[in-house]
Amino acid sequence: MIGHLRKTLITGLLLLVPLIVTYVVLRLVFFSLDGVLQPGFERLFGVRVPGVGLIALLVLMYFIGLLGLYGAGKQLIRLGQRALLGVPVIGMVYSAARQLIESFSGTGQTGFKRVVAIEYPKKGTWAIGFLTGLTSDGAGKSMALIYIPTAPTPNSGWVALLAMEDVYDVDMTVSDAFRLVLSGGIQAPPAIRMRPLVL
Repeated sequence: MIGHLRKTLITGLLLLVPLIVTYVVLRLVFFSLDGVLQPGFERLFGVRVPGVGLIALLVLMYFIGLLGLYGAGKQLIRLGQRALLGVPVIGMVYSAARQLIESFSGTGQTGFKRVVAIEYPKKGTWAIGFLTGLTSDGAGKSMALIYIPTAPTPNSGWVALLAMEDVYDVDMTVSDAFRLVLSGGIQAPPAIRMRPLVL
């Protein structure tokens, strides 16, 4: 009875925490944007519209996306990015944030584009990771750079440098692997197939 109760409560907690975090973050974004834009909107149109900040953010995202997709807009975005990267403190923060987003979305030249597995922390125990790059040791031997996420916060993981033969491809998409990590293993596929890494 106690074991069943403990297991059920832990499962409930693991399912509930992401919902609470999502709610808190969305609520913060919603009210922050509304607090900035609502007074101006009320002065201009004389009416209060809840969610005007969120609507404005979606419109802004759409137009920035359009700019980033086509011709002259692409050049303008690149110039803006270069200008931001040139500012001492802002450039560091912007660069780190951009690389992180590109890694998680797989839109950059690097990023989490391939799910792999390594034997860790001991032989016969496997950890899920993401192949982020390739390098070589002093003797010219090929090495793989693997990002190992931690559950349930994948951004607090660590990087491992392994010989290619110690890395295995996993038959799983990046989004499935993130769901697995974020859920603490609750949302696991019925089977996880591994094979030696082939580039």
